[in-house]
Amino acid sequence: MFYHLNGIVSDIDLNLAVIDCSGVGYAVNTTTNTLSRIKLNEKTKLYISECIKEDSFDLYGFATLSEKRCFEMLISVSGIGPKAAQAILCAVTPEGLAMAVMNGDDKAITAAQGVGKKIAQRVILELKDKVSKEMGGSAASELPAMMTQTAAGSKNKSDAIAALMVLGYGTTEINAALKGMDVSDMETDQIVKAALKNLM
Repeated sequence: MFYHLNGIVSDIDLNLAVIDCSGVGYAVNTTTNTLSRIKLNEKTKLYISECIKEDSFDLYGFATLSEKRCFEMLISVSGIGPKAAQAILCAVTPEGLAMAVMNGDDKAITAAQGVGKKIAQRVILELKDKVSKEMGGSAASELPAMMTQTAAGSKNKSDAIAALMVLGYGTTEINAALKGMDVSDMETDQIVKAALKNLM
């Protein structure tokens, strides 16, 4: 099983990068977000998600674990295959997708090539449902701090926590990422971005 590839970018094509690892070139499907972070003939590290079928063995690679987790959350949605998940992540960043799910913004998701309104609404419904189940199934002591506080910024923080859960992060990771963060003057998307930076 591949976890990551660390090598030289020997070729870049449309949503594809070839990573040369000791003379072996791995064709890795990726997103515009990841492609913007890598350069031809330079060393890079991509986190890998394998998609294996009877007639194919495809690798999908991402510059960050957040994007990889987001991809794997998307393909867990019924009717969403790896190509559709890749297209969605070419249209929105992980934090953008999380905010779209939390706000019910299907237009942000339909911006992806080949993704219609019904699929976008299914993504929103299933990922929101997943977060609700995870939050409902967690003991109060396990939920991130300030989840129920009424101080300024707590509503934005609780929304950010839910958005991070959309991206596949658990309560322990979220608690660590938000520890000591002053969110009183931060918007939800700013909290998500700052937390993702800490998680990286």
